[in-house]
Amino acid sequence: MPVITIEAGRMDKEKKAKLVETFTKSASEILGIPEQAFVTLIRENDADNVGNGGKLLSDIMAERK
Repeated sequence: MPVITIEAGRMDKEKKAKLVETFTKSASEILGIPEQAFVTLIRENDADNVGNGGKLLSDIMAERK
């Protein structure tokens, strides 16, 4: 059972569904494994829980506004 893991920021249910559909279809075609065999995990990360260049992503985003 292949597992696809996606880490991203918060998103709505429609975007999650599209990601799961698209990643599963592509992986199935590339690997030659039926789509039904794939499990997809989505891990959502808040901007307060992500750092880049020594700063929190939430602070970086606030600076850009």
